[in-house]
Amino acid sequence: MSGFDAPTLAFYAAEAPVYAASGPSGASRHLDFFLDRLPQGAAVLELGCGGGRDAAHMIARGFTVEPTDGTAEIAAQAEARLGRPVRVMRFDELSAADRYDAIWASASLLHVPRCDLPGVLARIHRALKPGGLHFASYKGGGCEGRDRFGRYFNYFSSRELEAVYREAARWDGLELTESLGGGYDGVQGPWVQITARRPI
Repeated sequence: MSGFDAPTLAFYAAEAPVYAASGPSGASRHLDFFLDRLPQGAAVLELGCGGGRDAAHMIARGFTVEPTDGTAEIAAQAEARLGRPVRVMRFDELSAADRYDAIWASASLLHVPRCDLPGVLARIHRALKPGGLHFASYKGGGCEGRDRFGRYFNYFSSRELEAVYREAARWDGLELTESLGGGYDGVQGPWVQITARRPI
C-alpha cells in the first residue's frame, strides 16, 4: 500500500504558496457542526491541513489540534499561519492508536488511490479513541481520474464511499450527505461528506 499519489504530492509541493493563499478565508463550512459534537478541548488530528485555516479555527475554539500535511512545503505555509509546528505526515504514515477524540480530513483523503483507501481508513479507525469521531469530504462522480493540474481524485459516489468505509473497519453508524461545491480548479461539482464514529 502506498496510500498516496506521487504526482499529486509534487503538485502541492510546487504550488504551496499559491495554493495556501487561494480559496475561502474562513473555515470549512462543515467544521463547526463537527466541532459542536465534540467535548470541549478534545484532541483533534487534522489530515491534510493545507494552509492551516481549519486548524486555526479549531485552535481558536479551544481544541487541542495536531495539524499534519503530506508535503513539507504546504506544512511550512501552515506553520507560518499558525505559529506552531506542523508535522509532515502522509496518510499511510499514521501509526497512532487510541489517541484522538476526532480526526478531521476535509478535502484531503480524496487524493488517496481507491485501492489504498481501506488501509488508510483502518489506520484512522485505530488512531481514534473508542467513541472518537471522523469526518472527511470527497469530490463525487463515481470514477477516479485527474483534474487539469494532474492531481489524482478518487471521485466516489455516496454508495461507493459507504461500502469502502464498511470494508475498512467497524463503525458505529455512518452519516453521509451530498452537496455542490468548488475547489482550487474553480469547477463546481458534486461533493460527498461522511462522518463516522469508532464504536465504544
